[in-house]
Amino acid sequence: MRASDWIELALFISILAVLNKPLGIHIYRVLDTEGKTIFDAIFKPLENLTYKICSIDKSKEQNWIEYAIGLLLFNFVGMLLTYFVLRMQHVLPLNPEHIGPMAPHIAFNTAISFGTNTNWQSYIPEKEVSYFSQMVGLAFHNFTSAATGIALAAAFVRGIVRTEVKTIGNCWVDLTRITYYLLLPLSLVGALLLMSQGVPQNFHAYIRYLPLDSKAHEGACIIPQGPIASQEAIKLLGTNGGGFFNANSAHPYENPTPLSNFMEMLLIFLIPSALTYYFGLSCKKLRHGWSIWLTMVLLFLVLSLSCYWLEHAGNPFFKPYGIEQLTNMEGKETRFGIFESTLFAAVTTAASCGAVNSMHDSFLPLSGMIPLFNMSLGEIIFGGVGSGLYGMLLFVILSVFLFGLMIGRTPGYLGKRIGAYEIKMAVLALMIQYILILGMSSMAIYSSWGRAALGNNGPHGLTEILYAFTSTSQNNGSAFGGLSATSIPYAICLALAMYFGRFFVIIPVLAIAGSLVCQKRYISQMVFPTSGALFVFILGATIFLLGALSFFPVLTLGPILEHLMMARGKMF
Repeated sequence: MRASDWIELALFISILAVLNKPLGIHIYRVLDTEGKTIFDAIFKPLENLTYKICSIDKSKEQNWIEYAIGLLLFNFVGMLLTYFVLRMQHVLPLNPEHIGPMAPHIAFNTAISFGTNTNWQSYIPEKEVSYFSQMVGLAFHNFTSAATGIALAAAFVRGIVRTEVKTIGNCWVDLTRITYYLLLPLSLVGALLLMSQGVPQNFHAYIRYLPLDSKAHEGACIIPQGPIASQEAIKLLGTNGGGFFNANSAHPYENPTPLSNFMEMLLIFLIPSALTYYFGLSCKKLRHGWSIWLTMVLLFLVLSLSCYWLEHAGNPFFKPYGIEQLTNMEGKETRFGIFESTLFAAVTTAASCGAVNSMHDSFLPLSGMIPLFNMSLGEIIFGGVGSGLYGMLLFVILSVFLFGLMIGRTPGYLGKRIGAYEIKMAVLALMIQYILILGMSSMAIYSSWGRAALGNNGPHGLTEILYAFTSTSQNNGSAFGGLSATSIPYAICLALAMYFGRFFVIIPVLAIAGSLVCQKRYISQMVFPTSGALFVFILGATIFLLGALSFFPVLTLGPILEHLMMARGKMF
């Protein structure tokens, strides 16, 4: 690595650490219904108006079942509305290119994709989605799905912190305050920063021009336009990932400069990072929050640097022929290079973002396995907004249980007993994702429609299918572009993977919160360490152990086998 790469990485982690405390405190105040924020003068009247219009009693809290029903209904209605917007966009305003209605199966897939914070895109945005659909149908979900994840994390934290009560908050109040006081201000700042780097924000019709070598082109070339900066900011801030263009953040309109690339990576990690401080502040154990943050950072550094070194080493296929290849630049933008491309890939898959500034399908087998492995772990290395925190806390609960078994003591976490019910729910939440990934991948591999969509055969084809169902089940949204997933079977199966991977996990997570919130806090000698090197080691080991045991066999048949065959001169 060059010195500039080390400096950029150190600066990235340092800025993240510096912003952790102030943003964590702000989130703490936002999630407290009586908390005072710096935006009260602007958004308080709007918040109260929302409660009045929607008949929300902000003083009334909900138990975990009511909270779950509220979140599920809210998101279901939103996805239904988005489906109809996409199907009727040809008669709706802000459609200067006269784009027609989206195909039913693609609209179904897209509505679920954005409603679940996945943003898997089985369509070409600049050709198939109008400005109105981008803003009202899709960007709307970029806010609401992110708010859903943060609200769920807040409910889970309340379950741990509160004692001998039955309620974990009010989902309608949480969704409202998160959107107004957190997502809107930060996305506005993010949009302005991106506009300063040249990201467009307009409602112009597409620009058509005749190039100098017009004989080589059939007709005029087209330069798409649109409200790009506003959607780009919340796409990253809410770890959504769906691009305004098919090339996503590799497109110069979405990510024009190395500085904008750095900003985008910060926006992806900003809220997931600050939520660890919010958690430490809520449970009055800041060292515990920082220890979770440090675990995330260490795991991220190991995986991101591994991805860089594997790509930087070049393609082993060329070595027997004496061909000098310093790096693997296939599928990457020269304005970013190897380091910023692999770092972005690690960031977007450690979080549940899915935005890309390079083509992951063009990575070498082992370096392409890093983004896949990031997602396989459940995207808990910072993770999605909200989902990263509660996903990591599920692993903390399992670590507590395993540690208790090793020393022969009743598992306990922050004064709450971890019993059989909590462990069953934690395992269920993880098993749902593992079953979706491995089960649906197997179904696609054994079916004719699944194999027909492959762009490559052999172990790389297996990796393409595995990546698609891992990305959708874990609500990431990135893809190996060699897989053509626009057919009806793929659109439906991937949509179901997204829906079940998001909302079927919500139920056991809230069930754990509902169980813990009823308990009284017992005072006993601390058994499981909640900070320090031992905690970081136990938690990190549990994460890698579960991830390796669950996915190592299929990774062996996919990217690892492809690497070994490539070293022997066979490519796919």
